[in-house]
Amino acid sequence: MPLIYLIAGEESGDVLGSRLMRALRSKRSDMTFAGIGGSAMAEQGLVSLFPIRVLAVMGLFEILPKIFELRARLKQTVADVKARAPDVLVTIDSPGFTLRVLGALRSARIRRAHYVAPQVWAWRENRVKHFPGLWEELLCLLPFEPAFFARHGLAARFVGHPVLESGADAGNGPRFRKQYGIDTDARVVTIMPGSRHTEVSRLLPILEATMQRLPDRVIPVVPLAGPVAERVRQQTSAWSTPPILVSDAAAKYDAFAASDAALTKSGTSALELALANVPMLVTYRVHPITNQFTQRMIKVKYVSLPNLLLDRPLIPELLQDECNPDSLAAGLHRLLTDPLAVAAQQRGFSEAMDMLQPPSGSPSECAAEVVLSMLR
Repeated sequence: MPLIYLIAGEESGDVLGSRLMRALRSKRSDMTFAGIGGSAMAEQGLVSLFPIRVLAVMGLFEILPKIFELRARLKQTVADVKARAPDVLVTIDSPGFTLRVLGALRSARIRRAHYVAPQVWAWRENRVKHFPGLWEELLCLLPFEPAFFARHGLAARFVGHPVLESGADAGNGPRFRKQYGIDTDARVVTIMPGSRHTEVSRLLPILEATMQRLPDRVIPVVPLAGPVAERVRQQTSAWSTPPILVSDAAAKYDAFAASDAALTKSGTSALELALANVPMLVTYRVHPITNQFTQRMIKVKYVSLPNLLLDRPLIPELLQDECNPDSLAAGLHRLLTDPLAVAAQQRGFSEAMDMLQPPSGSPSECAAEVVLSMLR
């Protein structure tokens, strides 16, 4: 019975890992799994070595208080991988943790695949020199990544982007409005503040103030991300217009279909909204010290993936100082009142989604075929 050891460090990786597990089992029913994951991977039978929330930290300033715990978890993970001696180790995204695990296992006789290429094309390109020997297979989600890694002498495979399997484009807007008693002419705005505690604590107060500054009343909807669900419930309970909170994927995608616009942090959520054809603003704010550190090394013009794919500012990005209630409210009001701005975004969404299609099958099936090819 082949053993596949998977390591996911945050919620998006947990979803990715669960789909990969399902695709692997559909091809080999005798497959077994171990590793680190969240609730989605648990549904596929994974018993996590420790809770995934321990690793869901982002930003230099935010990591420092947890550095000793993270080091202990790194040693625990490496020891567990060595003890289990899996047939294949699949690390999923979260390069701050997973690449350290792979580095500690360089000399181990374990076949390794890294799923979601590190975004060194965006910043700190010099890190590429440390990658040779970390893995046998690098699975890329973005079509331009294999060519980038080839320039550095590293083989990589584009397997398609998993957002295409999310179901984000299959929501039922009328059902959502009926369920929550929302009139057909009422304006609905989806708000996505992130899945990390640092993101939520920094962004939610700004997003609340943004809603208050809109000239016309809107109905906010906030999809809950597992690791921060309770914090979001607490922080939004006192909003002057309490948002509708949805906690599962089906309800989230129904909310997308019912939404006139969205306000989201940068990341995979922008791709989900693009697939659902929801016009949006992208925003983000990190600690000023973290921002000063990263700005010196960032090499890309955009932070949202649709903009990166198309190499143009399709989606307005309001970051750091521009991540303020006045600017966000003005941008959101335009999307709610300007049909031309909405149509321009939606044409670009279709173009970006076409670029994410895998060579064959679904993205998770494509990734599973690569992992299966690595079995002895």
